[in-house]
Amino acid sequence: MNKLGRGHRDKVQQFVTITGSSEKVALQALKASDWHLEGAFDVFYSQPQVKSFTDSRHVEELYNRYKDPYVDMILADGITLLCNDLQVDPQDIVMLVVSWHMKAATMCEFSKQEFVGGLQALGIDSLEKLCDRIQFMRSELKDEQKFREIYNFAFGWAKEKGQKSLALDTAIGMWQLLFAEKQWPLVDHWCQFLQARHNKAISRDTWSQLLEFARTVDPALSNYDAEGAWPYLIDEFVEYLNENGIIWKVQLNDWNQKQ
Repeated sequence: MNKLGRGHRDKVQQFVTITGSSEKVALQALKASDWHLEGAFDVFYSQPQVKSFTDSRHVEELYNRYKDPYVDMILADGITLLCNDLQVDPQDIVMLVVSWHMKAATMCEFSKQEFVGGLQALGIDSLEKLCDRIQFMRSELKDEQKFREIYNFAFGWAKEKGQKSLALDTAIGMWQLLFAEKQWPLVDHWCQFLQARHNKAISRDTWSQLLEFARTVDPALSNYDAEGAWPYLIDEFVEYLNENGIIWKVQLNDWNQKQ
């Protein structure tokens, strides 16, 4: 440890703090991931021995703490209590990541199988362990592939049961939450456009294609292909941006930042 540079020592300490592992385990995971902290977490948490240390009785006790008194599920009140215990705002995006790990079918509720199975898969059997994992879950949003999976999961999780599409207000709320992490400069314009011109529920195709658009098309639209296979709503959005002079403002802003 003493032979390590300061940057590497800091990463070892962060890893130990978040995972509760030994310095030896931290060094092994960090070296295996070429000193990328998020990659090291993946290495550590994917090891079978990490997942096997859960006490099913403790997981059951946790579930019983939060489950509804009348239905064998965790509903909104139980999730509020869970958030209070975790010292996390219920609107915090990390709760979406928690739900993704638990493969939850619906927002604001967990079935017993989702909650118990999700915690066991994560190797968590106490509130303390779940609290310790929150920082890692937040870091998963910075991983390109995991962000895509969480983003696509969010559509089914947030929509009303039995509906194929996502209510516009819900979709806008989710986009503002997700793109606050992804930092897509056009998200507010997109939401304003939908409220002004669309005012209908959002299809899964539009939902998934918007992430691709945000990821691949420059905010100034310099590489936008009008002949590309974008959903009509995205093509209409581009027209809206041009009609309202928004792209000119984005280009001017980019030019000012480069000066």
